[in-house]
Order: sequence, then structure tokens, then C-alpha cells
Amino acid sequence: MELSIVIPAYNESESLEPVLNSLKEFIQNKSYEVIIVNDGSKDNSLSILQKLNNSNWFTIVNNKVNKGYGGAIKEGIKKAKGKFVVTIDADGQHNLEDIDKLFHKLKKEDADMIVGARDDNASSLYRRVGKNLIRFIAKKLMPIHIRDLNSGMKVYNTKLAKKYMSHCPNSMAYSDTITLFFIQTRNLVIEEPISINQRIAGESTINYKTAITTVIEIVNLVMLFNPLKIFFRIGIPTILLGIIWGLFRWFVVRDGLSTGALLAIITGLLLLFLGLIAESIRKLRMSLLESEE
Repeated sequence: MELSIVIPAYNESESLEPVLNSLKEFIQNKSYEVIIVNDGSKDNSLSILQKLNNSNWFTIVNNKVNKGYGGAIKEGIKKAKGKFVVTIDADGQHNLEDIDKLFHKLKKEDADMIVGARDDNASSLYRRVGKNLIRFIAKKLMPIHIRDLNSGMKVYNTKLAKKYMSHCPNSMAYSDTITLFFIQTRNLVIEEPISINQRIAGESTINYKTAITTVIEIVNLVMLFNPLKIFFRIGIPTILLGIIWGLFRWFVVRDGLSTGALLAIITGLLLLFLGLIAESIRKLRMSLLESEE
């Protein structure tokens, strides 16, 4: 088995049949498997999947309750038998031809992950602002070279995915964090342009809360890989601010070292010490992660 195609589906009853009919034709004569995760859908998605699977050409994973986008993908990856896994959406936005395009490029470059990069102009202004904000914050906190972090179409090494996915959230932020995790653990991650279609039916569940959650998860990831970057970037300026304010009050105003200046210096020092403690915890967690090999 070369490739496992994992498709999370939540309330996608209107798009499942056309997507799966195209997919059945696409995988003919290929050593691909298809795993569809019904993530606690409240419509008749499960019954449609069961009806379309009359020849057992794909595997159905049924979550009794909704586990979230990332949680659904994780359940699918657990069942994956292929050496590599690709994730696509169930709403018909992804072109199946791009699967082969990405897979061939990944094997050619001997990469561990390839991200399908979408054209920003194809997204709404609201979505573009959110994506650019997430990308800006991520680049400020860690070195990254991938433009479309939250693309839903990615091909990656199944063994590594199973190793890292437990450290990633069950929410929509999974797409960003699994990519960042591959990058931060020094795996080869590349990018290739893909095309995007309009949704066949339904509405996207991505909103401003998704962006906020993603930023929080990125900060959590930085805390795992480089906590000093956060603590030192806050602690050192706080100490300098306290020193400058203290010198100003001492030599210019001439009323002695102020309480505010002392508070700033002590707060900055505490942040530095917390950073050192967090760094020790990071080394312990990374040693445990490496021992999972």
C-alpha cells in the first residue's frame, strides 16, 4: 500500500456522493486506500457512506461524537496502512489530480511532507486576513518557510504522522500545528501549488474563533520547542524598561528608585527564570519524544 487517503467528514451528506464517485474512479489501478471518517455527523452522512460502500472499496471510521477536524484526521491516520497519507476535504474543494501531483513531487524530492499551497486570491478577504495573521505570528515565533500552513491537502510520512499527531490539537488548528511539528523536528517539508474548487454544498465552519485557537496552539508549540524565545522576548525588555524608568526617576526626577521600576525588574527576572525552567521541561519532553522511535 503506497498511499492512504484520509477524508474527515462532518455533515457533508450533500457532497459525499459526487466526491466518492469521482474518488472511486480516480483510485482504480492504484495502490491507494481510502479512509473516510464520519465525525459524529448529525445529518445522514453515515447512511450515505454505508450505501456507497457496497463493494467495501473504502474504510468507514465512525466517530459516535464529534471529535473535531483534527480528531477525525487522527482517527483516520490510526487506520492507515499506506507508507504515506494524504488528507483532503469531503466538500469537493480539492482536485483529485493534485493528489498524484503532490505524491510524485514528495517522492521525487524525498520529502517527509508536502503541503498543497492554495492561491490566496481564491479566498475571501476575511479568510486571507486570518491566514496572513496566523502566518505572521508563526514566523515571528519560529523559523518557517511554508506559506500555506493551514492547507487541508497535505501528503506526509505515515510513521511520522502517527508519532507526532498526539501532540497536535483535535481542532481546526491541527492543519497548522502538524506542519509546524514536522518543520521543528527537522523533517523535510516542501510546498507545491494546488487548485481549489467551490464547495459542492454546505458552509465552512472556519471563523474568527478558529484563528484565535490556532494562534494559541502555535504559542503552545513554541513553548514545546523554544520556550526561551517567548520568555526572553518579554523578560529582557521588561527588565530594561524597569532600569530605564528607575534611572530616570533617580537622576532626573530625583525621588529615588520607584516601586514601578523595581516591580518591572523583578517581573522580568522572574520571566527569565521561568524561561529556564520551561527550557528544562522542553529538553525532557523532547527526549521522551525521541525515545518513541
